Amino acid sequence: MKTVDVNGVSIANDRPFALLAGPCQLESLDHARMLAEQIGRAATERGIPFIFKASYDKANRTSLSGKRGLGIEQGLEILATVREEFGCPVVTDVHDVEQAQRAGEVVDILQIPAFLCRQTDLLLAAGETGRAINVKKGQFLAPWDMANVAEKIASTGNDRIMLCERGTSFGYNTLVSDFRSLPIMAETGYPVVFDATHSVQQPGGLGGSTGGKREYVPVLAAAAMAVGCAAVFMEVHEDPDNAPSDGPNMLKLQDLPAVLDRLKALDAITKG
Repeated sequence: MKTVDVNGVSIANDRPFALLAGPCQLESLDHARMLAEQIGRAATERGIPFIFKASYDKANRTSLSGKRGLGIEQGLEILATVREEFGCPVVTDVHDVEQAQRAGEVVDILQIPAFLCRQTDLLLAAGETGRAINVKKGQFLAPWDMANVAEKIASTGNDRIMLCERGTSFGYNTLVSDFRSLPIMAETGYPVVFDATHSVQQPGGLGGSTGGKREYVPVLAAAAMAVGCAAVFMEVHEDPDNAPSDGPNMLKLQDLPAVLDRLKALDAITKG
């Protein structure tokens, strides 16, 4: 059983769960500060290790009109500021070799989007940074296929790897979470993360944008805790209905404390 240590946070399948949370997109420094402070407070009050998540570029938009974000320059500056001011690790997505190299100089965890999880050059570049890597399982992959993904990264000498479940394509515009995938991926020894936000997506479900059912985020996160995992990934926003992306899938900030209380209780039972 491997443990991934990230700036004071230890992530492992047999340890109390860590929380990766923040907005889908970076919107501004002030917005990032506000969410990092409030999410961090909710997590800290419950003894839950917190990692701030936000993306500087959402490259995989449903349509050309979709808002992509602030871009890598401004985005990395904001993430560096949040990391320094709040003392928490930070994680962001990377989409190509150059981004992996640049982001690896700033953030603690590089996240590989699901659609890119088999891109060998990207995986190798991410691994070579020495940073921890959170790889989303492709919607098209079986959980046992992630062993090959991890092997690519580990070939660089970097075994700071986390494998993330985020739902599997189930017909058109629908995802389903197969909770067998958590123990199956855990057989690799690497920490397993459950992405409760993107598991409730309805990809392209609104025609020009992705839909979703945020009311099921707490339900699926609770199921993951009952099965057992190292960390939970949740996008959180104070006003998700007016967020620039993934609004239908983001948990409302006001609902986070109650959700964390339930997850912590379930995690303690599962791992006790």
